[in-house]
Amino acid sequence: MNHKTDIVKAGEKNIEKTRTLETVLPSVDIFESEEEILLFADMPGVLKEDLRVNIDNGTLSLSGVRKLQPRGAARWEEFGDVEYRRNFSVPQTINVEKVYAELKDGVLKLHLPKSEAAKPRLIQINAA
Repeated sequence: MNHKTDIVKAGEKNIEKTRTLETVLPSVDIFESEEEILLFADMPGVLKEDLRVNIDNGTLSLSGVRKLQPRGAARWEEFGDVEYRRNFSVPQTINVEKVYAELKDGVLKLHLPKSEAAKPRLIQINAA
């Protein structure tokens, strides 16, 4: 046997199993008040550095990857790495410069403040 054949045979023995990253829609609750639209998205296990929130051209995009560290040899796996991804249309009345997000206990809380022009206002009526 030559050296090249030995490397090929050794490589065949060390085949690494790979899994595709499953994409999941996170569960979302959306509330609207006079001041803002408030969005809650469940993204358990996602770390702040693995989370992306983007608003572009009227589309809000949420994405986050949950990466689990293996703890020994797997005997049974139902809970693995996953990518949460969801897109929404947002009204032009959102003040994009003031949007902010918080991540706590696997829940993303996204504040989408309305611009002053979009907020309801009371019109004063003058008597004639």
